[in-house]
Amino acid sequence: MDWLINLFTTTDSIAHIALLYAIVISVGVLLGKVKVGGISLGVTFVLFAGILAGHIGFTAPINILGFIQDFGLILFVFCIGLQVGPGFFESFRKGGVTLNLLTTAIILLNIAVMFICYWVFFDTSNVNNLPMMVGTLYGAVTNTPGLGAANEALTSIFTPGSMPQIASGYACAYPLGVLGIIGATIAIRYITRVKLEKEEQNLAEQEDENPHAKPHQMHLKVSNAYIAGRTLLEISQFLNRDVICSRLLHDGEVTIPNRDTIFSLGDEVLIVCTEADAEAIKAFIGPEIDTPWHTEAEIQPLISRRIVVTNPAMNGKTLGKMHFSSVYGVNVTRITRQGMDLFAGRNHHFQIGDRIMVVGPEDNVNRVADIMGNSIKRLDAPNIGTIFIGIIIGILFGSIPLAIPGMPVPLKLGIAGGPLIIAIFIGRFGYHFKLVTYTTTSANMMLREIGLVLFLASVGIKAGAGFWETVVQGDGLKYVYTGFLITIVPILIVGTIARLRYKFNYFTIMGMIAGSYTDPPALAYANSVCSREAPSVGYSTVYPLSMFLRIFTAQLIVLFCCGA
Repeated sequence: MDWLINLFTTTDSIAHIALLYAIVISVGVLLGKVKVGGISLGVTFVLFAGILAGHIGFTAPINILGFIQDFGLILFVFCIGLQVGPGFFESFRKGGVTLNLLTTAIILLNIAVMFICYWVFFDTSNVNNLPMMVGTLYGAVTNTPGLGAANEALTSIFTPGSMPQIASGYACAYPLGVLGIIGATIAIRYITRVKLEKEEQNLAEQEDENPHAKPHQMHLKVSNAYIAGRTLLEISQFLNRDVICSRLLHDGEVTIPNRDTIFSLGDEVLIVCTEADAEAIKAFIGPEIDTPWHTEAEIQPLISRRIVVTNPAMNGKTLGKMHFSSVYGVNVTRITRQGMDLFAGRNHHFQIGDRIMVVGPEDNVNRVADIMGNSIKRLDAPNIGTIFIGIIIGILFGSIPLAIPGMPVPLKLGIAGGPLIIAIFIGRFGYHFKLVTYTTTSANMMLREIGLVLFLASVGIKAGAGFWETVVQGDGLKYVYTGFLITIVPILIVGTIARLRYKFNYFTIMGMIAGSYTDPPALAYANSVCSREAPSVGYSTVYPLSMFLRIFTAQLIVLFCCGA
């Protein structure tokens, strides 16, 4: 049995290290699925499994743990950046600005409450206490990337042997952080006297989607004499609106009009436009037909087909420059990206993974399908080259030193902030450089989860050796209740303001709070009490900025305050 004993005790062997991580991750993931009161800690339980392993001496060389921890963190934050990149800048558009400002207020209040608790409850002369409170902060807000960013920033201030294991503070605050977010959200409901049924009713009365982006289809009869004898291009330019005429019925013949097609009085047209423009277009062209003409009578059979953009050459090209109607004899009537229907405007930039609705003769539609790719199988292959090119640029960018007066060391975005920012920009603008950034949701989640569990397991194993002395015999109880205060105070303040001052729907507030804390359990709870998409919309609106600020402020706090 010596071989089995050596497998668990020879810490520098590859088999031992692989076994260590396999046991910690599998146990953590399995225990993380256990629900108490309908709430589970999820994959974060890997941290606790790692702490237990480190506490009983089941560990690995510190340099190996450090490498796996940092590599996991890079992979995790880069995949997050790729995910949030396409929607990061759009989240600041009208309707999202106020929610993002409220999210920023929550993040700043979290930091302010942390410093107040530090000054009130802890010995400020101890250089380890503030870093431990930073770990407590990120456990309280359930943000693991922030913990990684803070941990990485600490390596530039402390020597390896003296660096505080802030994961202990994180572990103490995390469980009540999950409960506190949901509990404080429920408290806002009673503070502001919200009736859930009324909130649901209000959502039902509102537009579920933006009328300026939602496609609208209608059949019109040309009755405006001004239109007679003019081309579709002239009519579109006069309207100064995005309008698509997908079919035209003239003298009993159905055709697909192009920019040079001439309209006549009495023609019937099938129009696709945004909901916001529908009334104006109807008033200009003519009345809507109650009983549209039937496609069975078409002389030239037309079909509609949804085509997936998988050809890398199409990445970043605009719809207007493709000239589908004049060159290919088809029309693109709508575009779907990540489950959202978008109006097919001339300035729309195609991205790999877009799904477009094409209307036209079958042969022409097939020709467009070949041009756009339409290969689902191609989407299943992750773009590994783009990911690692981005990581290279991100590490270089994060390593640039910025000397700031008053700071003991130059400011660097590090291996967390650098890859995150570069990934956001690649996700949004990568097509300008011919980079295909599309990855399936499952592929992105797999890479993220692998990076996350490697990071959490490494941090937990390193923190496990001193966990008992730090938490049980030390300030563990303080980390618990100060973390709880960090969690609930900002929610109660900002959530109440969002409801009473800005009149946001309660379900939108729930999603905004969950997104501010990047907390999926809170979003799951919000979705369980609301039958509509308001919580998810609020969550997705603030999540990109929140994730960025959580990671960036973690490094700023450490570099500005912990190095004094």
